[in-house]
Amino acid sequence: MAAAGVVSGKIIYEQEGVYIHSSCGKTNDQDSLISGILRVLEKDAEVIVDWRPLDDALDSSSILYARKDSSSVVEWTQAPKERGHRGSEHLNSYEAEWDMVNTVSFKRKPHTNGDAPSHRNEKSKWSFLFSLTDLKSIKQNKEGMGWSYLVFCLKDDVVLPALHFHQGDSKLLIESLEKYVVLCESPQDKRTFLVNCQNKSLSQSFENLLDEPAYGLIQAGLLDRRKLLWAIHHWKKIKKDPYTATMIGFSKVTNYIFDSLRGSDPSTHHRPPSEMADFLSDAIPGLKINQQEEPGFEVITRIDLGERPIVQRREPVSLEEWTKNIDSEGRILNVDNMKQMIFRGGLSHALRKQAWKFLLGYFPWDSTKEERTQLQKQKTDEYFRMKLQWKSVSQEQEKRNSRLRDYRSLIEKDVNRTDRTNKFYEGQDNPGLILLHDILMTYCMYDFDLGYVQGMSDLLSPLLYVMENEVDAFWCFASYMDQMHQNFEEQMQGMKTQLIQLSTLLRLLDSGFCSYLESQDSGYLYFCFRWLLIRFKREFSFLDILRLWEVMWTELPCKNFHLLLCCAILESEKQQIMEKHYGFNEILKHINELSMKIDVEDILCKAEAISLQMVKCKELPQAVCEILGLQDSDVTTPDSDVDEEENVGMTPFPTSAFQSNALPTLAASGVRGDSPTQTSASSDGCRLTPA
Repeated sequence: MAAAGVVSGKIIYEQEGVYIHSSCGKTNDQDSLISGILRVLEKDAEVIVDWRPLDDALDSSSILYARKDSSSVVEWTQAPKERGHRGSEHLNSYEAEWDMVNTVSFKRKPHTNGDAPSHRNEKSKWSFLFSLTDLKSIKQNKEGMGWSYLVFCLKDDVVLPALHFHQGDSKLLIESLEKYVVLCESPQDKRTFLVNCQNKSLSQSFENLLDEPAYGLIQAGLLDRRKLLWAIHHWKKIKKDPYTATMIGFSKVTNYIFDSLRGSDPSTHHRPPSEMADFLSDAIPGLKINQQEEPGFEVITRIDLGERPIVQRREPVSLEEWTKNIDSEGRILNVDNMKQMIFRGGLSHALRKQAWKFLLGYFPWDSTKEERTQLQKQKTDEYFRMKLQWKSVSQEQEKRNSRLRDYRSLIEKDVNRTDRTNKFYEGQDNPGLILLHDILMTYCMYDFDLGYVQGMSDLLSPLLYVMENEVDAFWCFASYMDQMHQNFEEQMQGMKTQLIQLSTLLRLLDSGFCSYLESQDSGYLYFCFRWLLIRFKREFSFLDILRLWEVMWTELPCKNFHLLLCCAILESEKQQIMEKHYGFNEILKHINELSMKIDVEDILCKAEAISLQMVKCKELPQAVCEILGLQDSDVTTPDSDVDEEENVGMTPFPTSAFQSNALPTLAASGVRGDSPTQTSASSDGCRLTPA
């Protein structure tokens, strides 16, 4: 400690008139008010919270501490003056200054010779300090209880005395602490802030990258705490609009993290990909991308995929073509052929309102017009019953339903910034915005466990724009969310799986590009996060998204076609990234700036060509076959010895649909059976697994 007795360091926050209410020394158990100074200080990459009585503010002997080997129940006591020189040395040591007070009870130190404690000593015993890394939670007072107070709980479940702010608001302290730690409300108690917590909201899921594993690296000396804490503070600003700010913000934040990881030694600026993989896989548990050969993993070596075919797209399916494929009762006559035409050219806009209901599964493909009319009546009744549930909640009820209140608040915030440049949603009091709000609120009743997560409004907006009907838009959205559900779940399992699969596909297509990305700490492809999360919604123009989504909804030509779209975009940008030697931040910035500059038809052609190239490959790795829904890499040819029984039930593609390159049919469910039937492809083809 400093000679004057005050903990030295940069003062981040200081407040006088912060009291501890103690009943000691008073009759009738009336509180004794002990006035003190509360400080938050930064010293040697540590952040310290320090409170002491005003009388002791300049006296280091009053600091209470627990030795490293103390039990969890200790006494809070001054260092005895009888310890003389040794006590003075210890009080000025690192151990005394930085130990947390790990007490769970307050005991008054016995006094020898019957001496009563002085008033000064009585106050001194309440002094405490602790490192911010030891903080578990902060509890605040109920509203309307006079002056505010805070209670700090440490990670060993030590509860410190309540600090009452008689001369100011405690909010300034909270704001100061939020510069160094992530705080969020406890789901069990709205008065409690948890430190470094995770939340269901996707907007907070980005913080998982900077959670406990990063603190472990700090304690191991691998990360500079100040840089990381700045990064976390900056990340909290980004989460307010994670979809427009993800790339630029992530670039700025991770720059600090990676600079800290690399250190100042130029020789460490190119970290081994495996070391970076360990850090990121710890940061997002469950994300495992194989960087080297390990038992149980299939190592994808360089494979000759053969020549990539040239693909051309057709004109959008017209209303006339659609009508010709409907019988007198309203059934679609040739579903497979219709899907192929939609995949190859998309739909004319006049047809979308009708066709999207089939593509999304709202209408069964084999239903008659009368059956669809009955279904719409049934779904209309069901929708308005759910809508009535949240509409009928009174303000008093909502005060006691924090989850519904939080959903509503988040929806209102997001709706007001969703596609506002589109004429359908622009201007104040726009009826389109009201419908967006009502559909999202009703979805919370439909799936209350998931509720609303930021990004879902992006998925709904094009559906409502096309349907121009509240009920139809809702059920199409519910069907789309069935596909996208895992992207928005708390554990982000869908996102983890897709990033791993994308890495596998990209490595097969261009191992050299993958190696370059890994050398720039970009092998985990986090810059594709937004693409996958909301299916390219922010990357293409509004009208291009309508085209892209309807093509993907055909589920052709293989499973996970959207991952091949990612590969096609990355391949298009490979030359610039590598020739200009882009580093981590430059890659993120470049990918982010592609938004609204990508040609949707060009990328669809490239992605389809990649799929055809892989289908023709005779040595496709099993991992890739599984991702794309291919049976295996052994080719079935017309000359193969296959019994007719094995081919029963298959509906092959007409050769004209894919320029004489036959592709087997993939079931709409996309689920691989345990004993699948197979179909013969062209002599160079690979097989897909029907359901």
